[in-house]
Amino acid sequence: MHENESSVDPLSTPNPHRPLGRGMALVASLLVLVLGLFYLYFDSSLEARNNPNRQLQVAPGSKLVLKRSGSGHYVFPGMINGRPVTFLLDTGATLVSVPAHLAGELGLEAGAHQQSITANGTVATRATRVAALAFGPFDLRGVPASLNPGMTDDQVLLGMSVLKHLEFTQRGDTLILRARGN
Repeated sequence: MHENESSVDPLSTPNPHRPLGRGMALVASLLVLVLGLFYLYFDSSLEARNNPNRQLQVAPGSKLVLKRSGSGHYVFPGMINGRPVTFLLDTGATLVSVPAHLAGELGLEAGAHQQSITANGTVATRATRVAALAFGPFDLRGVPASLNPGMTDDQVLLGMSVLKHLEFTQRGDTLILRARGN
């Protein structure tokens, strides 16, 4: 060792900045935790607002009561051919309109080519038939539908090929669906 060299280990030398670093790491960890909790709270809150019918409640007498979502639509869970889907009630749709990318997963076969007039213009679709469609107390068989390649999300439009079998009454933000004749 030379006369000018120090035998002090730099890692064992007290560093006035080290406690601040640990404190900052603790603050950062707490901030991440708080932000994560906010995310979970608001994500759940937004999901409840956008789909208030996630847990369908069937009213006595074979009727279904739906709440309007924050976007102004009636969105609710159901089944197509035994597979879970999310329906969006659409009185302007002639048929049940299924996003084409879900066809295989839902066991739907693409049939004849057809044209569908949508809010986004005319779209080339394929005819199909849903063997089993169910939601709430309602169970329908052999429902005419279309496979729409222009639909990019996973919501299925529940059109008049189903709704013609139901009576519906709207009061404020609530829609009541009943089987015809009940």
